[in-house]
Amino acid sequence: MKEQFVKEILRSYERKRDKNKIALENRIEEVYIKIPEIKDIDGRIKKLGIALSKALINQPENPQEILSDFKHQLEQLKQQKAFLLTENNVPLQYLEEQYHCKPCKDTGFLAHGKKCNCFKQQLINHAYSMSNLTNVLKKENFHSFNINLFSDEKFNTQEETPKENMLTTLNICEGFVFNFDADNEENLLFYGATGLGKTFLANCIAKALLDKGKVVIYQTSFKILEILQEIRFQSSNDKARAQLLFDADLLIIDDLGTEMTNTFTNSELFNIINSRLLANKKMIISTNLTPKEIMDRYDDRISSRLFSKFSMLKFYGKDLRWETN
Repeated sequence: MKEQFVKEILRSYERKRDKNKIALENRIEEVYIKIPEIKDIDGRIKKLGIALSKALINQPENPQEILSDFKHQLEQLKQQKAFLLTENNVPLQYLEEQYHCKPCKDTGFLAHGKKCNCFKQQLINHAYSMSNLTNVLKKENFHSFNINLFSDEKFNTQEETPKENMLTTLNICEGFVFNFDADNEENLLFYGATGLGKTFLANCIAKALLDKGKVVIYQTSFKILEILQEIRFQSSNDKARAQLLFDADLLIIDDLGTEMTNTFTNSELFNIINSRLLANKKMIISTNLTPKEIMDRYDDRISSRLFSKFSMLKFYGKDLRWETN
């Protein structure tokens, strides 16, 4: 199944490259019609390349002199071309191939042969059934975040209003994205009742980092541990799926506390959290549990790492799901 999916990914890259070339050809033809001089210059550049090859064959004793003359003529033609494009309000990049992913140029692989992050993310989306997240992130991102949904009125005994609290939390989340590559050991734990924006903010961070080319796994704790249990007890050969939990740039564990609690789940959860902390791989965890409930539910190994290695961000106020319906 995985091999078949990898083949499909490679075919999708091939289709992207084909579309890129067709789009470039169409843009070139468009520019040739608008600025005929550009077509003439491109023709002269091609002829210049042919002439260079012939000259190097016929006069092999002076290659440096020939190359220098060629570079001078080529530079003059490029300058003329750039001037004409600028004069006609056509961006210089318009006649270059446009890629969906610039680092790998829509091949899925970097120059040194390693898989590009865009390739890895497609594997993750397949392994963790995250394809539905794509549509969610179009709606739930920092650009669509509406701070005015949160109340200006005091809530219970909290010192800050829900809006003031959320402004602080929002700044921390934006800082988390901005400083993601810094060696600061920053991890976030969102806690509070349902309907207060925890998942929305986690989605905002996921979208921002995916846009930066980071590899992100976003899944509920229940699903993650279900997958690990399947791999462990049903002799699944898909070990790579489990390894992604440790290798992804960011792991977002949603709804901590919804998984079954037993020796196996506690052990696996500790292994994931502790291994990523040791590797300085960042995490976001969201939960409806209070700090006390976390301590009661999990052993000291897990709770101590959550409280000491994560920034605890409390969400409170009225249920926004009722406010926005």
